[in-house]
Amino acid sequence: MVSRIDRKQVVDTALRLLNEVGLDGLTLRRIAKELNVQAPALYWHFKNKRELLDEMATEMFRRMTGHLVAGGAGGAAAGPDSRTWQETVRDVCRAMRRELLGYRDGGKVFSGTRMTDESYAGPLDGLLRTFTEAGFSLRGAARAWWTAYNYTVGLVIEEQSVHPEPGQPEARDPAYDLAARERRLIEDYPLAARAGEEMFGDIEQNFEAGLGIIIAGIEATLGPDTGSRAGS
Repeated sequence: MVSRIDRKQVVDTALRLLNEVGLDGLTLRRIAKELNVQAPALYWHFKNKRELLDEMATEMFRRMTGHLVAGGAGGAAAGPDSRTWQETVRDVCRAMRRELLGYRDGGKVFSGTRMTDESYAGPLDGLLRTFTEAGFSLRGAARAWWTAYNYTVGLVIEEQSVHPEPGQPEARDPAYDLAARERRLIEDYPLAARAGEEMFGDIEQNFEAGLGIIIAGIEATLGPDTGSRAGS
């Protein structure tokens, strides 16, 4: 019988169980059972599942930024000072997607949560500085990163509905059988039917294409060469 558990033990256990049972199956009771304690012991650390999810997301972020610092964003050899803002956005978004895909329902856990400490502030400050040193206004920099960030997290949520098992991109939810979808729709909705392959086929390719669109949009509407629009 475990006589004492701490907050970190609870979160580490919750993240491990997440890959086994998913977000819907993750309960405080299930975590307590895994730790061999009674459920009320967890309430010393977290009042409810919402508080636990906030701490889980914060720990995911800590691990994410730790990997970026250790290996460079996206495994890039170049340091952040030698990259353009476009390269930085691509590297960080790719790395964030890769890290979130390492957890079952990682996108859903990360989305809409509140950081429980200020570990996010240093990385965010560095990203914003990359933009402002490239000539963006602070408002333009914040909007640029907020857009790229939300695109990435949103895509991961959708991607994990198609491929729910971490590390198994070949495992597709039967609900996303593209051939069956096309057969259902082709007669009445031919464009929607054929679009399925584009939307749910090669998600890696789709992610890169969308990221290119986001960066082009940032350049066109918020970048240093857009004049007064950068701060609008």
